[in-house]
Amino acid sequence: MADFTSGFWSWFIIILTILSIAAMFILNRWMAEPKQRAEEKPKPVGHVWDQDLEELNNPLPRWWLNMFYITLIFSVVYLILYPGLGSFPGLFGWTSTGQYQKELDVAEKRYAPLFEQYLREDLKALTANPEALKAGERLYVTYCTGCHGADARGAPGYPSLRDDDWLYGGSPETIKLSIMKGRSGQMPGWGAVLKQDGVFEVAEYVISLSGKRVVNQDAADKGKEKFMQMCVACHGADGKGDPKIGAPNLSDNIWLYGSAQKTVMDVIEKGRTGNMPAHGEFLGEAKAHVLAAYVYSLSQPPAVK
Repeated sequence: MADFTSGFWSWFIIILTILSIAAMFILNRWMAEPKQRAEEKPKPVGHVWDQDLEELNNPLPRWWLNMFYITLIFSVVYLILYPGLGSFPGLFGWTSTGQYQKELDVAEKRYAPLFEQYLREDLKALTANPEALKAGERLYVTYCTGCHGADARGAPGYPSLRDDDWLYGGSPETIKLSIMKGRSGQMPGWGAVLKQDGVFEVAEYVISLSGKRVVNQDAADKGKEKFMQMCVACHGADGKGDPKIGAPNLSDNIWLYGSAQKTVMDVIEKGRTGNMPAHGEFLGEAKAHVLAAYVYSLSQPPAVK
């Protein structure tokens, strides 16, 4: 309710809500009025079902009307105590953000000592602690599944965390740094420089680096020359990438956006921008430590866990 662009909409909602409640009170009162004198018989209102089942103008039962009155009185009390009338915060000043923060404070007070205890343990040693891994898994489900998936196998543009291919390095300490500080990578688009034929040739060469069969070997040979001119600075002469800047390894068969020729050409032509937000500020180092241990464990053989 605090996001109104002007006071008009706040007052619009307040007036509309109050008039609606008042109209319901009036309607309720009107429905309680008898529609005929005591000596008169109820009159039909013109609605007939099953040939002879008529609706009469009897007033609604008192208990039914009282239920309506109770709900209306409840709505009035609620709108006085809690937000609902435009930008009026209510007498209690309740907000969903405040409620969320209270719940966080309770959880932090309860679980912070446990995470602080884990913080004192080595990351690799922590992967052998089942309770720590369970805590890390809960953190992963809460904060990471939206991008990396519930099974941690990623999606186009979001790396899998279950293999041994890491853009910035797969050591536990590096993973923790990625979680704490986030990562931001960018590959420029080369379409304007290479043109369509050049994009195709470089794509053919890049595909060949991973051992995949290419459509045109001559194009791949020409693409190698262009690769050595424009791509070697980030991906290296052998195409194995550079973890220092997050340049992916092009010589394996793991593809961040897909290995189809059309996809590879699109990446070369338009470039890509990737961003992983930093989680350190709201997670804290202790939770990031446990989460890093869990993420590291996902790529390790069962014997190491």
